[in-house]
Amino acid sequence: MTHHIFDPVLQMSQELQIAAKDISAVIHLLNDGNTVPFIARYRKEATSNLDEVQIRDIQERYQYLNELEDRKKTILQSIQEQGKLTDALKGQILACETKNGLEDLYLPYKPKRRTRATIAREKGLEGLAERILQQPLGEEPAVFAATFINSEKGVETWEDALQGAKDIIAEQVAENAAIRAFVRDEFATQGMLICQVVKDKDQTPTKFEQYYRFQEKVATIPSHRYLAIRRGEREGILDFHIEIDPEPALSEMRRSVRLNPASAYSEPLEQAIKDGYKRLLAPSVETDLRVELKLKSDRAAVEIFAENLRHLLLSAPLGERTVIGVDPGIRTGCKCAAIDETGKFLDNLTIYPFVQDPEKSKKEFIAFLAKYPPFAIAVGNGTGGRETEAFIRKILSDFPGSTPLVVPVSEAGASVYSASDIAREEFPDLDLTIRGAISIARRLQDPLAELVKVDPKAIGVGQYQHDVYQQLLQDQLSNVIESCVNHVGVELNTASAPLLSYVSGIGPSVALKIVKHRETHGAFKMRQELLKVPGLGPRTFEQAAGFLRVRGSAYPLDASAVHPESYPVVEQIARDLQIPLEQLCANAAAIKQIDLKKYVTESIGLLTLQDIVEELKKPGRDPRAAFEVAHFRDDILAISDLKEGMQLEGIVTNVTAFGAFVDIGVHQDGLIHISELSDRYIKDPSEVVKTGDKIQVKVLSVEIERKRISLSAKSGSSAPKTRSSHQAATPAKPAPKKFTNNPFASL
Repeated sequence: MTHHIFDPVLQMSQELQIAAKDISAVIHLLNDGNTVPFIARYRKEATSNLDEVQIRDIQERYQYLNELEDRKKTILQSIQEQGKLTDALKGQILACETKNGLEDLYLPYKPKRRTRATIAREKGLEGLAERILQQPLGEEPAVFAATFINSEKGVETWEDALQGAKDIIAEQVAENAAIRAFVRDEFATQGMLICQVVKDKDQTPTKFEQYYRFQEKVATIPSHRYLAIRRGEREGILDFHIEIDPEPALSEMRRSVRLNPASAYSEPLEQAIKDGYKRLLAPSVETDLRVELKLKSDRAAVEIFAENLRHLLLSAPLGERTVIGVDPGIRTGCKCAAIDETGKFLDNLTIYPFVQDPEKSKKEFIAFLAKYPPFAIAVGNGTGGRETEAFIRKILSDFPGSTPLVVPVSEAGASVYSASDIAREEFPDLDLTIRGAISIARRLQDPLAELVKVDPKAIGVGQYQHDVYQQLLQDQLSNVIESCVNHVGVELNTASAPLLSYVSGIGPSVALKIVKHRETHGAFKMRQELLKVPGLGPRTFEQAAGFLRVRGSAYPLDASAVHPESYPVVEQIARDLQIPLEQLCANAAAIKQIDLKKYVTESIGLLTLQDIVEELKKPGRDPRAAFEVAHFRDDILAISDLKEGMQLEGIVTNVTAFGAFVDIGVHQDGLIHISELSDRYIKDPSEVVKTGDKIQVKVLSVEIERKRISLSAKSGSSAPKTRSSHQAATPAKPAPKKFTNNPFASL
């Protein structure tokens, strides 16, 4: 037998449409311990500028093919030990490209529990099974079967013998890899998912009513529908199965055994084929298809969740501004927390404007504003949010002039953060409701820095996130957070440990060491000082340094995305231009004079040099969009205030496969169905909207009892803004508010 060499690069190149040399380079870099963000940003020459998505595709496919290769070795060894491995079978196994196909080839040789066929073989009926498959002419099956009667082995009659032989044939035919492949294809392309309500459950109104009598081809069923049906089944409301017309499969099985109607043996052979299909083959393939559909639906749902999370994490930051965060409460009071420009907690206050004298709450809040004059007031959008917002706006309306922005902020996940270990470590002496108010304020300052502290599943931008395979979800969401954190960059001297842990190469334990070192020795003065952190060696420094910013460093490039390994070339450029390095940064005239070709070497190519020049133009720029405030209507506070035909402004909170949910300021998000998102036909809502987009909508219908709001974004109700919240743009920071004449100071 020929020696097999495993080399997946050529196959991956054809599948992914990426040059083989670039795939080899990515695999080599990954195997050397480089992170995906580092490879995408700082190893562009090696990979011909592949982006993160392409690099992760290579990573995922390479892992799959490695797992497939390992399984092939295990299977070959198992069959070899049984003494049943032929050259032909080995060739089939080595050529197999899917895990399902591989398991089909292994099935006849796979050690299994005792089956009807196993028992029949123990009774010595294999010879009879072979005779039936040979289909000799002019011979009666009953006569030949009678020769296998053996009371000691439990074969009392010729019928017993014939039944046992048919069991052997049924299993053989059902385990034939070619037949299984045919039937798999039939189920995948022609299969129909049939769904019905469980008996006696049809009298109960549920969210699954549309599936009580439902059918759809599995080839076209969208992920959200399949996951909804699966949930209905799990909750005991729905039953479903997948069925096909069995005739094409049975015809294929007849062909494979060369069924000869002229032989008297054709009748028991036909019975064995039908039994093998109905009892063994169809249920097995249906089970596999259900698993495949689940995995495919999981992937689609996870991709939607990941995309929503990406846009939420990259939503525009207010920036380094003083903020008061308000966690609203009707009965329990509104918790207010003041934070400074860096997010440091200053003080807190609790007011009760809805259960006590509102005048007292007003005076207390004005005094708090006077003591800690904020640039903005962030109001949580949970229960009592709109009422609290109205109360604050009313107070501010009495003070014309320079007054703070009032911004509704999503509370999703804030309570999870408040009770978390991270929050307890940050604020051990504070009540968790105060922690919630701090988190709301910080979310406005920098959504990314604050949201990384919360389990993404608690943020509420997913679809069926509790139904999907959790490891897949966790891995994908971690990738998204890592990608966003490294895309934006992290300020080394203010970042929390959770934020630092997502920086390329760092991880949770090193992040804690960085924070501890910062607390013990003071702020880092330059990037190079990272090497003084215990456990952070040159390898980690290489992976992380380019994504960390040290503003105010003695070395000007430390505040930029230029990697320290490229410092010498930038210094050479400055020398050639005969200007100090600090004067090169943000100097458009000088940068225009740079002839990049002069600086290309074996270790630094044109792609990296172009990146360096872009970074020099605006060192350390924030790639997130400019901050804008959405304006909810002051007269619309609850779902009961809505009327059909109203035109409103809202914020997209969640994009799903079937539409987009929009916060319009009434505690209940409205749904824009995919058919109402655009004047043109769209296949995917994310073509026109992203999480965090501001959008003009029209109210189509309101069901107060069921808390359902239907909206439209078609023209006439105005089209959605299509600028995604993660497009590269330097934020036009809001003009600073001057509080030298603080309007609240005298109160």
